[in-house]
Parts: sequence; C-alpha cells; structure tokens
Amino acid sequence: MNQTRQRPLSVGPIRAFEAVARRLSFRAAAEELYLTQSAISRQIQALEEELGAPLFTRGTRHVALTAAGTSLMAAVAPALDRLDTTVRQLRRARSRRGVNVSTFASMASMWLLPRIEAWQRDQPELDIRIDASDRLVDLDDPDIEIVIRHCPESSAPDGALRLFGEMLTPVASPRLMEQAAAGVAPPLSTMADLAGHTLLEEDDPRPYARQLRWPHWLERHGLPTLAPRRWIYLNFTYQQVQAALAGQGVALARLALVSEMLERGELVEPFGPGCRIRSPYAYWLIVPTLGGERVEVQRLAEWIKAQSALTRAAIGEADPG
Repeated sequence: MNQTRQRPLSVGPIRAFEAVARRLSFRAAAEELYLTQSAISRQIQALEEELGAPLFTRGTRHVALTAAGTSLMAAVAPALDRLDTTVRQLRRARSRRGVNVSTFASMASMWLLPRIEAWQRDQPELDIRIDASDRLVDLDDPDIEIVIRHCPESSAPDGALRLFGEMLTPVASPRLMEQAAAGVAPPLSTMADLAGHTLLEEDDPRPYARQLRWPHWLERHGLPTLAPRRWIYLNFTYQQVQAALAGQGVALARLALVSEMLERGELVEPFGPGCRIRSPYAYWLIVPTLGGERVEVQRLAEWIKAQSALTRAAIGEADPG
C-alpha cells in the first residue's frame, strides 16, 4: 500500500486549495494569501500528487473544479471556517473580554441596540459583538455565545427560555393621523378606512409567516376582502416601522418591538389596543453550552432576562409562572 496516500494532508496546501476553489483564480488566491502565483501552483500540484487526482481543470483564462475538487471543497470549506472561528475566539480570549450575540436584524435594531448602551455603561470592560442575520446560526458554533430567536414554541430548541410573546397591531405616525383628522389625507378612524391608505407589508412569502401579515389581521377583524390604496412590500420588520415613522403608510407592527415608540408618541395605534391580535410566535433566549460557563455570558443573559420583563410589562403580558 502506498504509505504517502495514508498520511494527513498538510494545512498549507489545503489553505491554498480552498482559496483557489473559492476564487476560481490562482492569481486572486495568491494575492489573498500573500504568496506568489507559482507558490500557489506548486502547493496545488503537491496536493494533487498526494491525492492522486486532479483538482482543477486549467484553461488560458479559466479555472474550474473537477469532481474530486468539488468533493474536497465540500469538506475543506466548513473545516477551515470552524478553524478560523476558533482561532479568533482564542485570540479574543487573550485580549479584551467580550460576548457574542446572534439575533435577527429587526430584533437587533429595534430592541437590543436601544437598550445595550445602558449595559455597556455598567460593563465598560466588556465588548459586545452583535451578529444580526435572518439566517439561523448553528448552536454548536463556538463563536456564538447568546442567541435570541423568533419562532413558535414548537420550533424553539431545547433549553430555550421564553422572553416574551408577540402581538401585532397597526401603527402610524402622528403626522399621518393629524393629516387624516384635518382632511388632508383620507380618514383613519375605523378599520375600514385602511382602504384609503398605503399598507406597509413585510415581504415574507413563507407559509408559516402568514400569521404576521396584513391579510391575516384583516381576516381576524372581518375585512378579508379589504384592498388598500396601495401596498409597499419591505424585506424586514424594522423597514416597515421606519416607513411608518416617515408617514408613508400604516404598518402592522410587532408590539414588543415598538412599545417604547408608542410610549414616546413617535407612533400611535389608530384603532387602539383593542385591535391587537396575538400570534403563535415568541422571542426566545438560548445560551449554547459552549459559552454558558463564562461569567460575562451569564451576566449578559441575566440582563437580557431583566429587560424582557420590562417588555412583558409594557405589552401587558404576565410573567411566566
């Protein structure tokens, strides 16, 4: 048996291979890794000799992965990503202390960021890194220490702590309400008056998101056929709210995320609290096992719990028993 083919692969050629496969360019990979193009070519050639298979087809102006290269890239990319993540974590541990929080964009911008300044005043020695993405992160990712998710209870992972539930309510800017009252804009005193206004809708076609959208709210209030003056579709909840603040229409807002704006009078509920509806969604706190033993993570998690109690009070939701 050829013993050369049994030994582990060197990391250097693997790194060179990943860069070429990702960029599909020997020159771009060389620039990224601060090597010469001939050095990259030698590392790829050495790797192909060790594997006994070509990894790329090379043309004058074209580089493509072979079947073997595609298979190797599928294994290499996540492994290097995990390696880089762990290295970053170790480097941070030797410098400033910090906590990494993952949540979705609207939760970060509308709930977490407005509150985090108070936490940082009390904890000036700690850095906070917020990864705001609608992509569900891997709870085994060592780079993530606190996760806030928005989902039904049936989708909440084991060990998740419910922060607060969700109610949906129409909101508009005071300026739009004043214009409606003065006759400058169409009236907005009854739910049927929505037919004369622009409705700001989250553009989420997923079937399970239907209960967060205007058609569901209208059905619940006996207006299943109501057609507004126009629709504006937006990608994210915070965009809906920003458009409502600017007087561009009426948004169906998530009460937990706008309760302080309502309290400050930046937004109003045209039809009052009686038109709010509950959804099966809630907001959940997850502290993955990998980071849960750190004192900094525990302190931030406890602070988030305390802030969620204030939100529950603001939206009229009882504390969990």
